[in-house]
Amino acid sequence: MEKRWVFRDPGDPEQVAFLAERLNVRPVLASLMIQRGITSYEEAVRFFRPSLSNLYDPFLMKDMDVAVDRLDLAIRSGESILFYGDYDVDGTTAVALMYSFFRKRYSKIGYYIPDRYSEGYGISYKGIDFAFENGYSLIVALDCGIKAIEKVKYATQRHIDFIICDHHLPGEQLPDAVAVLDPKRFDCQYPFKELSGCGVGFKLLQGYCKQNGISEEEVYQQIDLLAVSIASDIVPIVDENRVLAYYGLEKLSTNPSKGLKSIIKIAGIENQKIAIDDIVFRIGPRINAAGRMESGKTAVDLLCATDDGVAYEVGSLIDSCNNDRKNIDRNITHEALRMIAHDTHLQHSASTVLFNPTWHKGVVGIVASRLIEIYYRPTVVLTKSGNLATGSARSVQGYDLYQAIEACSDLLENFGGHMYAAGLSMKLENVDEFKRRFEGHVSRTITPEMLSPQIDIDAKIRLEEINDRFFEVIKHFQPFGPGNMSPVFVAEDVHDTGNSRLVGNGKEHIKLTVAQNGSQVKFDAIAFQMAEYYRDIHNGQPFDICFSLYENVYRGATTLQLRVKDIKLRDA
Repeated sequence: MEKRWVFRDPGDPEQVAFLAERLNVRPVLASLMIQRGITSYEEAVRFFRPSLSNLYDPFLMKDMDVAVDRLDLAIRSGESILFYGDYDVDGTTAVALMYSFFRKRYSKIGYYIPDRYSEGYGISYKGIDFAFENGYSLIVALDCGIKAIEKVKYATQRHIDFIICDHHLPGEQLPDAVAVLDPKRFDCQYPFKELSGCGVGFKLLQGYCKQNGISEEEVYQQIDLLAVSIASDIVPIVDENRVLAYYGLEKLSTNPSKGLKSIIKIAGIENQKIAIDDIVFRIGPRINAAGRMESGKTAVDLLCATDDGVAYEVGSLIDSCNNDRKNIDRNITHEALRMIAHDTHLQHSASTVLFNPTWHKGVVGIVASRLIEIYYRPTVVLTKSGNLATGSARSVQGYDLYQAIEACSDLLENFGGHMYAAGLSMKLENVDEFKRRFEGHVSRTITPEMLSPQIDIDAKIRLEEINDRFFEVIKHFQPFGPGNMSPVFVAEDVHDTGNSRLVGNGKEHIKLTVAQNGSQVKFDAIAFQMAEYYRDIHNGQPFDICFSLYENVYRGATTLQLRVKDIKLRDA
């Protein structure tokens, strides 16, 4: 699949030159900063030296004062408090964050995670009934609840109050809860709108500490959980999220909670500096697997563990769930690809909508993402759950998936999400009509460019510009993530020095050493899933590469290498 290379605006040359001189860095590095909104020395200091003192006052968030007062009242009155969270990483880390903080100072608390299959996403009547039957009079909803209008009414009838901590887009009407904390609500003036669900819970704890004279160091004890939520929920790692992720990663690397420590050990990444990618690909999927394969409550049990032995035992169980999940999603992906291959109409559509009543509900979102790697277009994967077809949707860069689903809302029983990911359910008899309507809307509103994968490129450089000092500055741009991705560079007219070879179990990757015409500088490189270019490269054909930089550690030696993102062959 051919990819489009799109160069970012390098910034005003005078501004680049001024910043480069002020910071004593190369112009290309100053350009990277300007692309990330850094235009002055002061902004550079704030960016490169994140400080917890730069976090915003929690009471800037609408309803924060009401929420803290209600928590205070519950504790003074001896009420039982239930922390209720979604079953994904963001929800389970949020519940673990709240529970771990309050259990040190108050005993009448509990937590509840809905079952993905019998209750579905968000607040459930079953969860409210659980609270009622067990004497809970206050529910703190985390990473969910912003659209639970009828559920909150039901809880009120049972004399149960709600504090909602959510970060999803609200509807036209808010639930009639005691307090609704959501930076995205239209009347909220909180300066940063992109907190994770766990991040909103963190702000509630900050507010509680501030009002009750508790040192914020108490809240920071759980900041590793917050970093896991930020990375896993793919929120922008800018502004407040950047500060929180920076310190959360530091704690993950040096002194993680017992539960996260067990996952780090099981994932084989202990005794090293944990990065955002380690969370996205190794820690997060294991936590998610509990909710996909067993129960999200197991993930909270792990994240709240106070004993190393228990933590490792539960962590091993979750790792087993993750292995099962990988096998299942691999098999379903193969089935889905076969369905597309045997459907000529679907092969030439602007979208993919697949339904199989036997597929495992817990992995359909992962399968949707896998399909986009092959067929780059908005994708919906549905299975049967009870009497409904239910599933997940994923989008491509620049296309608003949520609007496309909303255009078919009269066919749906329920839906929610955002621009790039959503969940939905419908009556079984509506599946075929949904396929038709969704495809019609997508084909009318998507552009040809959106159907071609895009690589955003920060700058064009020559290989001799890359040295240890250059990379040292690049490392200080971390943590990388949405809004601050690892810089991507282009080097033109490079060639293989003769060391290229195919590697991997299926010989699908190229390992090579590249040099640039006119230079003696060489760099080792790895090009994943690019075996198709091997013969031409090995035979000496020149090519252009776009790549990011990374450190490769092998047998105790660390070398700077290129991670190739794409290759464009040049005329020999």
